[in-house]
Amino acid sequence: MQIERLHRDFGAEISGISLIDAVSSADAFTKVREAFEEYSLLVWRDQPVSDDIQATFSRGFGPLELVKVGSVGHGTFYSRMNNIGTDGSIVPSDDKAMIVARANQLWHTDSSFKRIPALASVLSARVIPTQGGETEFTSTRAAWERLDTSEQSRLRDAIAIHSYATSRNKIDQNMMSPAEHAALPPMRRRLTWRNPTNGRCSLYLASHAGAIEGMSAQEGAALIERLIERATDPAHIYTHSWRPGDVIMWDNRATMHRGRPWGGDQPRSIVRTTISASRQDGLDDVLPELWPQRAAA
Repeated sequence: MQIERLHRDFGAEISGISLIDAVSSADAFTKVREAFEEYSLLVWRDQPVSDDIQATFSRGFGPLELVKVGSVGHGTFYSRMNNIGTDGSIVPSDDKAMIVARANQLWHTDSSFKRIPALASVLSARVIPTQGGETEFTSTRAAWERLDTSEQSRLRDAIAIHSYATSRNKIDQNMMSPAEHAALPPMRRRLTWRNPTNGRCSLYLASHAGAIEGMSAQEGAALIERLIERATDPAHIYTHSWRPGDVIMWDNRATMHRGRPWGGDQPRSIVRTTISASRQDGLDDVLPELWPQRAAA
């Protein structure tokens, strides 16, 4: 396996081992898993990707999430994000798919608002516009390590409130249906997540986070905004320009990402599978309700 670093903080392009290789060989999978833990973001080019290949590869890292209510692909393992209607035409700018795309242009980490947050996401390019539509990433592990020790001490055990409504209301307060509101209540998350494989800590941030326990609403929101701004300074960003056949996997414990706009007259179709975190991924560290169990273990 060859590894080409993409950014000084994180990220690597993988060659010599394909997704199919990782599915077929325990040794190849072990190498990919080690690279995932080390670099947080992995990129493959020119993959013969299909839904089955993507799901089988993803499942090697843990159980797959079912797509939430209100999203295209609900009840399956495949979150389908595209601007192509059922008749093959491009949907208008006020279609819900395009409103969701605008919401996904906020910095976030996937599924932080769910009862069980995500370990990782795998995103594959199926149809790509000729201009725009990039995805930007930043390392929240590096962001944590840039904080001075006094900041780390103050933030390490802070609790943030994550809610899907928090990010969606920034775009359109009528974006979520009653069923989505009922299915996705606010969740408490530690502001940091420790990787048990290498012991390194990351800020756990997202546009879904809107408040900090023990702070006023204004103070908590301002702290989250400042931390996101510091983490996403342009010098700390890797921008991925997509090509058909690209596959990206990222660690939701240690990164944030956002989509970028593209021309409304150009088709785009990408497919995401999402892997739920488990106790072996440090889940106890980020869920405050599990801390008594952690202490007793």
